[in-house]
Amino acid sequence: MNFLALKIDLHVHTCYSYDGVTTPKQVIDYSRKQGLDGVAITDHNTIQGALELMNNKELMVIPGIEVTTLQGHVLALNVTKAIPPSLSVLETIQKTHELGGIAIAAHPSVMLKGLRMQTCRDLNFDAVEVVNSAAFPFFLSTYLNRRVAVNLNLPQTGGSDAHYAPEIGSAYTLVDADPEIDEIAKAITKGDVAPFGKAVSWKVRFEKEALRLKRRLH
Repeated sequence: MNFLALKIDLHVHTCYSYDGVTTPKQVIDYSRKQGLDGVAITDHNTIQGALELMNNKELMVIPGIEVTTLQGHVLALNVTKAIPPSLSVLETIQKTHELGGIAIAAHPSVMLKGLRMQTCRDLNFDAVEVVNSAAFPFFLSTYLNRRVAVNLNLPQTGGSDAHYAPEIGSAYTLVDADPEIDEIAKAITKGDVAPFGKAVSWKVRFEKEALRLKRRLH
């Protein structure tokens, strides 16, 4: 890999996620503010936000979905059809590939939502999400995620896991590829990527929770 051209946040939620508070317009505005070349929209178990944002002309959007499987969460990228939740990890990966997408093990070290390394073994994952800004504790999570990726000999990605607009771009993946969605997907599977990022600040976390509470009360 000689030159990493594209800065892409590969894990972004919108208000179409049950726990997201970011409007589609805010995704575009904050992504441009953070100097991102693109984002992957990965709402929980729905493709609606991704399909809506794909029509914009201001920001490259990779359509995706964060699928809740029986063993944890899987990021399915470059798909334009929903993948049902509550399947096994293997079934979810197979459906992702059938749709022409790539399957990434989402935040494997995170309790309850993560995929244990034993679960990831012998499955046809395309990459592992190593840097996730929402994970806590951030540095330990990153270390453990990287161990999973190294042990499985899989490419490493990064994403903010943003559910609130100011979180967008906190983590990202540098991708050595032409600015075409299919080419980006190929580069990820080839390992022409590098993850970067930092933890979401406590100030932003509190702001997000306050906004979530306000919306529930209204």
